[in-house]
Amino acid sequence: QVQLVESGGGLVQPGGSLRLSCTADGGVRRINVMGWYRQAPGLQRELVADVALDGSIFYANSVKGRFTVSRDDAQNAVYLQMNNLKPEDAAVYYCYADLMASGSFYYSHYWGRGTQVTVSS
Repeated sequence: QVQLVESGGGLVQPGGSLRLSCTADGGVRRINVMGWYRQAPGLQRELVADVALDGSIFYANSVKGRFTVSRDDAQNAVYLQMNNLKPEDAAVYYCYADLMASGSFYYSHYWGRGTQVTVSS
């Protein structure tokens, strides 16, 4: 059973940095897209950044120039380096992946449990 395991959230002051990590464990055959969503209280979940197998990258306008997404296919991992954090970046960040599990021949969508990012002085 594939699981996405996140780490790296926490409390940081405005202007600070955090790095989120996510690893797909449990038998992965192939990963198409990996990335990050976030959800703040009272708001819809929004796509922050993702990176496809072909190397194409998406960033939400609100994080361009501050966040960097990367992946390590050997580790089945995706990372989100967040710099110059702002209070409006505070949210629960969820890792997601469109991947093909071992023994499967189709892609399915998987979610991590989420990691809290708090930006406050």
